[in-house]
Amino acid sequence: MQQYQGWADERYGAVADVFAANFEEFPELGAAVTVYVGGRKVAELWGGTADERTGRAWTRDTLVPVFSCAKGAVAISALLLAQRGRLDLDAPIARYWPEFARHGKRDITTRMILGHRAGLPALDTVLSFEEIAAWEPVVHAIEEQEPLWEPGTTYEYHGHVLGFAVGEVIRRITGLAPGAFLREELTEPLGLPLWIGLPESELPHVARLVEAEGRRPMPGPEHLLTRIVTMNGALVFPGLDVPHGWNDPALHAIELPGAGAVGSATGLAGLYAAAVTGLDGGERLLSSDTVTDAVRELSAGEGFLGFDMGARWGSGVLLDSPAFRRLLGPRSFGNDGAGGQFAFGDDEFGVGFAYVANRMIGHGDARANRLIEAVRGCLS
Repeated sequence: MQQYQGWADERYGAVADVFAANFEEFPELGAAVTVYVGGRKVAELWGGTADERTGRAWTRDTLVPVFSCAKGAVAISALLLAQRGRLDLDAPIARYWPEFARHGKRDITTRMILGHRAGLPALDTVLSFEEIAAWEPVVHAIEEQEPLWEPGTTYEYHGHVLGFAVGEVIRRITGLAPGAFLREELTEPLGLPLWIGLPESELPHVARLVEAEGRRPMPGPEHLLTRIVTMNGALVFPGLDVPHGWNDPALHAIELPGAGAVGSATGLAGLYAAAVTGLDGGERLLSSDTVTDAVRELSAGEGFLGFDMGARWGSGVLLDSPAFRRLLGPRSFGNDGAGGQFAFGDDEFGVGFAYVANRMIGHGDARANRLIEAVRGCLS
């Protein structure tokens, strides 16, 4: 079995067993998993190689790009503002951001964006990487965008637009960009290694992503799916080592709240544990009522592009779905990231969970699923 480091409570030894087995049964390179139960860490494991070019080992402090796991952090931020009475998720976004109302968007709500139902999966405006990094050009492009369908009538994955649109709502309300809000209100006070907009001082800790063989290529550049995930070609996917690929420090540094988070398994799991139970006896971030609101299904089944991937969406979060991600139950909520990253919380079972890796195999691959099943078995 692959050697790993870290620890697991005796009751959660099965998580360690599965983590080790993943290195034997998958083309795993480096990975980590952290589990909290009842606000207490019960497993924190890591192993393998962070950078195969140099042989640098994965350590407790290793960070990794976690792609759309960023959406979970943005959703928790929005839900927290709603709980505080500062954001009405069902009010028109124009209440907080008047310019958003242009071109048929007057009645679109923050919840429609979070549920991928706003008709804004991609933008018509072609922006450069520098314009995306500057934030304001994306905001103006959203303001000028006309919905692709009547808002609320169907759904499609709002890849990067979700992060920018909800992030701008957060900024209009708090004066803080979403990465700054996450840092100042949540991760820094809790001591959690998770960022949207990575500080330069953290770059030495970042693992280098690699592609697994056999990943299917994206469709052509004019296809809506490709436009969604690359912002009309300004970003690359799944490209890693070209300029502005997902190993580029310049990409890690910008506010890319739909897919640009960088963190550790402990940072992600700790955020969800803080949300559903609190950490180490602290007060939980999200109340039971707020979680109930978040896990109400908004979107599922066949979307605008005609695909049904088996996912179920609540307010910015993936829900338990046997066809896509079988979690712990109806109060589980989280988000995944390209290549296999996954994190979720569940206040019924008191769990915060995250798995991260630098070998990108694919959405919904079995590595995280097996670990979740191990947690399920330990809880029962």
